[in-house]
Amino acid sequence: MNFPQRTSWCGEVRPSHVGQEITLNGWAHRVRDLGGLLFVDLRDRTGLVQLMIDPETLGKPDLRTESSLSVTGRVERRDPQNVNSKLPTGEVEVTVTGLTVLNECAVLPFPVSDEDQMIKVNEELRVKYRYLDIRRPSMYKKIAIRAAAVRKLRAYLDDRGFVEVETPLFTKSTPEGARDYLVPYRLEPGHFYALPQSPQQYKQLLMVAGVERYYQIAKCFRDEAQRADRQPEFTQLDLEMSYVSQEDVLTLIEGLTLSVFNELIQEFGLEKDPVEAFQRITYDESMRLYGNDKPDLRFGLEIFDVSDSVKDSGFGVFKSTVESGGCVRGVRFPGGAKLSRKEVTELEDFCKGFGAKGMASLYVEDTEHEGSHPLGDGRFVRGAMSKFLSAEEINALITAGDAVVGDLLCFVADKWPVTCEALSRLRLLIGDRCGLRDRRKFKFAFVLDFPLVEWNEDEQRWDPTHHPFTSPKVDDLVYLDTDPARIRADCYDVVCNGVEWASGSIRIHRPDVQARIFKLIGVTDEEQQSRFGHILEAFTYGAPPHGGIAPGIDRMIMFLTDDENIREVIAFPKLGGGYDPMMDAPSDISKQQWEEMGLQVRPPAK
Repeated sequence: MNFPQRTSWCGEVRPSHVGQEITLNGWAHRVRDLGGLLFVDLRDRTGLVQLMIDPETLGKPDLRTESSLSVTGRVERRDPQNVNSKLPTGEVEVTVTGLTVLNECAVLPFPVSDEDQMIKVNEELRVKYRYLDIRRPSMYKKIAIRAAAVRKLRAYLDDRGFVEVETPLFTKSTPEGARDYLVPYRLEPGHFYALPQSPQQYKQLLMVAGVERYYQIAKCFRDEAQRADRQPEFTQLDLEMSYVSQEDVLTLIEGLTLSVFNELIQEFGLEKDPVEAFQRITYDESMRLYGNDKPDLRFGLEIFDVSDSVKDSGFGVFKSTVESGGCVRGVRFPGGAKLSRKEVTELEDFCKGFGAKGMASLYVEDTEHEGSHPLGDGRFVRGAMSKFLSAEEINALITAGDAVVGDLLCFVADKWPVTCEALSRLRLLIGDRCGLRDRRKFKFAFVLDFPLVEWNEDEQRWDPTHHPFTSPKVDDLVYLDTDPARIRADCYDVVCNGVEWASGSIRIHRPDVQARIFKLIGVTDEEQQSRFGHILEAFTYGAPPHGGIAPGIDRMIMFLTDDENIREVIAFPKLGGGYDPMMDAPSDISKQQWEEMGLQVRPPAK
């Protein structure tokens, strides 16, 4: 089809173009008939510009919203009273002298041009018609930010001597913590490829191969339960370096993050504060102060432990919990003393939802209420537990929680893991209620010194905390056969605002150590050879010390665009269960394909 080719982009027309004749290609964003004149907002990926169509010159075209157009016209300055200060093109309009409807738009499934209405549109409908959804400027901006991010990541690493290498998508099934997606091998029924959960083994083999500095923008696949921050296929920046220490990797990833994030904030005018130097915290500190290994450091309200202060108290729940090996920990709710009994009960139910048996509370006030207990210094406390505690014990709780008048102290008494889970969740809820989780701020941190393994009670075995290729700290190898729980790993996470962004480690490069770790986690000698013989053999050929990290690109864009749903930053995402309503996938295959694969459907085992 022949049509006039654009000479200008819609979003780039400015007063400097007044008097010029230009050609624009794009979509009819809005169409308005005002007193015989037709006004059209024409949109392309750069933005909008207003067109004015005089029916006496061109006739009155029948234009439908989202039809594809090619227009030629003269740029003119708008009258001062008609200037649209909200648009970069708002000082001008284009008087149309020629118009071609390239493709008329059918009835739309949703109002593409109305962002306020689009908020109410069902997500499945948006994903089914994703090619229309992405036309929206807000959605296109996310695509553009993602493209710029990948470009900048590549440039940063290219400048530092890294080599981009693509690793296979058809590989061997390996343990990565989730189920594999399997691909039948037609030539030998019963054999399967697996899609990679990460390029972990390949990048280590590239270090054996002498590449020394590798990266790729890697597609990864995990067959696991879908959540707001997970997809069955996702993208990460995968990188690895030889002859490095942990500090070398941390320095590189911190520099990359500061450079790329701050450039993107500036380039796209994002309402974000500049990223600052990373904090550092150990895994043990993170669990003690925040109850999880991905702390939100935009605010304080650290979890505090009062077990020693209440171990002999008259409050039976506290005393019995400590005596049975549990602990009593709490978190402060600033201004929470004004909450009603109903609101505090809701907090108790919230904690119960994360495993706690209940939540005890202590109001700190300067006014006496029914059931209050005076502290003798103008302050009063109330709460069901307060009548069982001495003034000395109450003051110890207030001091531990750094509480002031008007605060509410919330306590959970239970086993350590339960207090971590319940109070870490409660802390975040309080942060939201008090407006402490500032969306303008990025608080990055390294979490260091993870345990190498954790005990799997159900399977009665040790599982790797990260993955089985993580190197134990050299000083802790002495505990490998006697006390594995004491072994710290040379691994590190990057967290941001309560979300894990990247995970990495120094890898095992000696075959003897790797074999011992496999044995620790229950991989037999036979299984080691059948599943990992290739990498164990590779390590015998002078494998260098090496380490790396893998930041998530999807989550990076979520941080920058303030999206809490990963599907919002992926061009063509999957819905729950991995379903794609646009392609109607997964779908049936033909009988011939079943036969070629040597497969047949069997009902699942009951």
